[in-house]
Amino acid sequence: MAYKAKLHHCKVCIMTENHQETLKFSAEISKVLQLMIHSLYTNKDIFLRELISNASDACDKLRYEALTQPDLLQGAGDLSINILVNKDKRTVTLSDTGIGMSREEMIKNLGTIAKSGTQEFLNHLAEGGKKEEASALIGQFGVGFYSSYMVAEKVLVVSTRAGATESWLWESAGDGEFTVAPAEKSARGTQITLHLKEGEDQYLDTFRLRHIAQTYSDHISFPISLTDEKEGGTETINTGSALWTRGKSDITPEQYTEFYHHVAHSPDEPWLTLHNKVEGKVEYTNLLFIPSMKPFDLFHPERKRRVKLFVRRVFITEENVEVVPAYMRFLRGIIDSQDLPLNISRETLQNNPLLGKISESIVARTLSELKKKAEKDAEGYTAFWNNFGPVLKEGLCESISPKEQILEACRFYSTN
Repeated sequence: MAYKAKLHHCKVCIMTENHQETLKFSAEISKVLQLMIHSLYTNKDIFLRELISNASDACDKLRYEALTQPDLLQGAGDLSINILVNKDKRTVTLSDTGIGMSREEMIKNLGTIAKSGTQEFLNHLAEGGKKEEASALIGQFGVGFYSSYMVAEKVLVVSTRAGATESWLWESAGDGEFTVAPAEKSARGTQITLHLKEGEDQYLDTFRLRHIAQTYSDHISFPISLTDEKEGGTETINTGSALWTRGKSDITPEQYTEFYHHVAHSPDEPWLTLHNKVEGKVEYTNLLFIPSMKPFDLFHPERKRRVKLFVRRVFITEENVEVVPAYMRFLRGIIDSQDLPLNISRETLQNNPLLGKISESIVARTLSELKKKAEKDAEGYTAFWNNFGPVLKEGLCESISPKEQILEACRFYSTN
């Protein structure tokens, strides 16, 4: 038995059933899927935000790998994201020309969540019990892809990893299992096709999709296009420029907040926003946020940082580089350097003296802003301290830390 399915910009031929493999979701993911499928949410729109964010990450990863392997960019044109609507078939397909996935990566990324905090997500919902909070928490806990099941009865994912010749189809109706099968595709990247549930026809409306994308994802630095397969024609619907490169006067508070949601995967409002362009011996731009709520992995033993490092708007890394110290791991956002070489490896980057100077500058500026906030709004600062005081105090135990500045930002109980 063989059949064909057509997706935007590619042709998919699914192989015989003998090549298919059926696998079970982990117990935690099965719980999440049931939550997505059988619960009612007040804001289903965020599924599109999460899928666009994932597509943007895939493009960022490819752009970085292509610095040392330029051949990876061949075959699919510029890095971009497309939303395709097919009203007759009642499908919405989101495709990107990013890094793509191998079979193993597909099973790992879509079939299991090893470090995303899924159980914490479920526990939080059990404690809070508020449906309006549930959909907002999806991105924060790394289960963004599964938000598709809020509006879709079946999801198909076809992906080709950059540089590979094999393509793979992942399919699931969210019923506890998924299948993986070989597929033939003409170009690298990933296409996610959502077969909408009855009653979700609002997401076949291109005006609605355009509004959602512009509301949540206008800051994405890759072009996002929208295509109506029946009407024809494709239009670009986002500004396509990195938010941090704009002047402060050109950015609204709402745009800052949506960018925070994008980089922090958190539903809260930022407690503090730090947007600065530094020129001189070291030139860089930072757009950093301090959350107003405590991230679920704040006290994970690995003490991971969640600040993305860019070099001239090219994403380099988010992990394994101490661009901010561990005692400031509550910071979320980006740092974009103009001085670091683009072809630098992550291993060499860690010992680069320029990175050390950037880190020192970020620490000094953050502590200075914390001191100002404490002086202007003692009550508001107490909320920050209750969330992140124990983390900040870790800096007092690190010999290289600017202890005097940290002490000025610290608060301690006393008998006075």
